[in-house]
Amino acid sequence: MAAAAAAGSGTPREEEGPSGETAAPQPQAPTSVPGARLSRLPLARVKALVKADPDVTLAGQEAIFILARAAELFVETIAKDAYCCAQQGKRKTLQRRDLGRMSLWYSIMQ
Repeated sequence: MAAAAAAGSGTPREEEGPSGETAAPQPQAPTSVPGARLSRLPLARVKALVKADPDVTLAGQEAIFILARAAELFVETIAKDAYCCAQQGKRKTLQRRDLGRMSLWYSIMQ
């Protein structure tokens, strides 16, 4: 009855594990942290790069943000894949050849 009341009130309820003990509720990520940036790349630099393209006449702030986020995800993906190549070579440090292997791999996949 208490669990049903907690579920109806919007508060997180505790779930019982297989041994009957209750598990602590999962912490939720804060939705707005003061001082947290939405983008790791400086948006002014991304905007300057976009404006350097002669085919682009106007670029809205949302488009700049999306381009910055896409660039972040691209770099993160390549770095993770290159790190996997380094681990296969039993190394912890990325080397230029790891990134070269990844660019070759991406060109083959297309």
